[in-house]
This record gives sequence, C-alpha cells and structure tokens, in this order.
Amino acid sequence: MTRFGYTLMTEQSGPKALVGYAAGAERAGFDFEVSSDHFSPWLVSQGHAPYAWTVLGAVAQATSRVELMTYVTSPIQRYHPAVVAQKAATLQLLSDGRFTLGLGSGENLNEHITGEGWPPVDQRQDMLVEATTIIRELLSGELTTWEGQYFRVDSARIWDAPEGGVPIGIAVSGPKSIERFSPLAEHLVAVEPKPELVQGWDAAKGHTSSRKIGQIPICWDPDEAKAAARAHDQFRWFAGGWAVNADLPTPAGFAGASQFVRPEDVTQQIPCGPDLDAIVEAVAPYWEAGFTDIALVQVGDEGQTEFLAEAAVPLLDRLRAAAP
Repeated sequence: MTRFGYTLMTEQSGPKALVGYAAGAERAGFDFEVSSDHFSPWLVSQGHAPYAWTVLGAVAQATSRVELMTYVTSPIQRYHPAVVAQKAATLQLLSDGRFTLGLGSGENLNEHITGEGWPPVDQRQDMLVEATTIIRELLSGELTTWEGQYFRVDSARIWDAPEGGVPIGIAVSGPKSIERFSPLAEHLVAVEPKPELVQGWDAAKGHTSSRKIGQIPICWDPDEAKAAARAHDQFRWFAGGWAVNADLPTPAGFAGASQFVRPEDVTQQIPCGPDLDAIVEAVAPYWEAGFTDIALVQVGDEGQTEFLAEAAVPLLDRLRAAAP
C-alpha cells in the first residue's frame, strides 16, 4: 500500500512552526514526515534555515506515530560522517525506532560554507560511499577506526546505539549511482518518478521489499491565483533541475538563475490551487513508477496551517483511494 508523507521544509518555516506543523500532519493522518537539512534557503524570500536535527529531536517528542526521516543529509563536508552517525543514533532512540537516515551527496548551497570548495560530482559520490560505510560501522555500536581517502575516524564508538541500528535511504539518479549505493542502504530516495530507478534498485538488491521514497511539491490554496503567486515566489528555483541546483552556491545565485522563470512555468510543474484531483493527478506518476512512499511539500509557510486543517484529510483520502 502506498504511503504518503509530509515535508518539514526547513527553508520556508522557523523551528517552532515546523514542530507545530509536524504535530498537525500526524493528526491529519500522514504516514511519515521528512525534513530537509539545509544551511541556507534556496531563495531569500523563503527566509529560513533552522538546524534540522534539533527540529527533528523536538518533533520526535511532539509526535508518537509518524515515521521520521532526513530528506536528505549530506555527510561529506558540512558534517563529518561520525557526527551524522551519532545524531542518527540519538534520534532513533528519541523517536522509539521511527527514524530513517536519508543520505545524499549534497548541494553547494549548503556545503560551501566550510570554505573547502565544492568537489566535482564523481568525487562527491566517492566521498558519499566512504561516509556511508563509516556511518554503518559506527551504528553497530562497535569501536571503529577508519582511514580512507577522504575521512579518518580514530577509536570512535556510538555509546547510545539503538538496537538494530538505523535504516538508511540513499539518493540515486541513475544506473551508476544505483550500482554504487544500493549495497550501502536499505531504501531508495529519488526526486523524479522514473520507473527505471525503481527497477534498477530492485534488481541490484535482488528483492522488491525496500522502500522507494519520492517527493513532490504542491501548492494548495483556496485561491488559485494566490497559490500560483506563492509557488513562483518560493519555488521557482525548482525549475532549474537538480543538475543546476546542486552546484549554485547562494540564494542570490538561485535568484539570478531563476529570474526569467515565469509563473506559468512554475504552475506547469507544481499543481496550484484548491483542486485536489489535480494534485492526485500530479502525484500519480510516482506510484505508477513503483514508488512506495511519496512525501508532499506544501509550498510556503503562509497557508500551512490552513492546508493541514482543511485540505490534508480529504487529499489523503483521495490519494489513498487512487493509489495501489
């Protein structure tokens, strides 16, 4: 059965608001919640970037049923993989086993802050392989020493390690990344509804039991014009695609890159307005491609409470009626 999630979009809301939305999303009936993990918003107009791990710790206490996940954390530069392992273990304990660690190779927007430069994509993927291997070893609770090409770990142990560890989802985009990362993770993460990703992942794993977790932005609002304007203001960066989005360094860069994106360009990619059937139609390619878990991003902080109170329950009913 397809599961539907709610996105805690740290780029568009402050920390207290996010915790409140998380509780509201659980009450509305979402199956899981994912959090972005950013140091900067995509655009200045979004205006937020609280620390995702502190927010998730609070969310773990404000909720009791929904599963939680980072979507996604990059363990290659801003965070050392040993620190990611410690954070994931702690959050798994705080949430009573509801946490999945989502990992990816990151974006320049968030990682350049360390002043170490932004590696090319092949190097980033090499670093992610090494970092994920370290994280898995540390989550076992065993004393770990590691010396690789990119990272060193000296006599480290996660003292509060959850029994059974922490499941890992990892972001992939094609056959090469599936081949490299499928041995290191239980679950697939992807931002495009490509059936070949699901098929390739299942073939690499030798089974179909892992989760395939996707994400899609929507902009519900009783006023279609207002929704379209908000989506254009907050999410026009989305039109660039991940090949561009991974490499731009600042919100100013995203503003420049998206300055000629028109409102109609955004509404072609993001369903905007009160029509729940249009949202269902936009989400459907994910379950048709074989995704088992689909997280919705309700665009903008404005209207978030109204969305959860008025639209989320009937929308979930329609999604569950339509999905396998």
